Amino acid sequence: MRVCGVEMKGSEAILCLLAIDSGLFDIPDCRTVRLPLLKDQDSEQMKKFQFVFAKLAEDYKIDAFVIRERPQKGKFAGGAVGFKMEAALQLLPNVKTEILTSAFIKEQLSRHPVPIVFKETGLKGFQETAFITAYAYLAK
Repeated sequence: MRVCGVEMKGSEAILCLLAIDSGLFDIPDCRTVRLPLLKDQDSEQMKKFQFVFAKLAEDYKIDAFVIRERPQKGKFAGGAVGFKMEAALQLLPNVKTEILTSAFIKEQLSRHPVPIVFKETGLKGFQETAFITAYAYLAK
């Protein structure tokens, strides 16, 4: 199974591909690690944003996009643009999209700790949350 962990941060989606086969994890290279949404008011930009994700799913044979949930209210609440980006992913045909709560991720990490130090993955530091989200989904 191959998933793409996604962290919505401001008007940008941060991505990390992660695959599991016969109990072994693999971090495939991906041509895109950050995907900004430049003008969320423009429907053409929204369609382009959605198209890029659909193309990634097709090209890399992604089974699911896994998004880390953000609160809708409070100090750490996500912004409107991030929720629009989430909706664009949820509405993609032929690709499953899951939103994981922080509690679920924490529970999975306590049951199945990440077997490698993040710095040794070869990923960029800003991809850590997307990686952890994808890992928690695959570890279940």
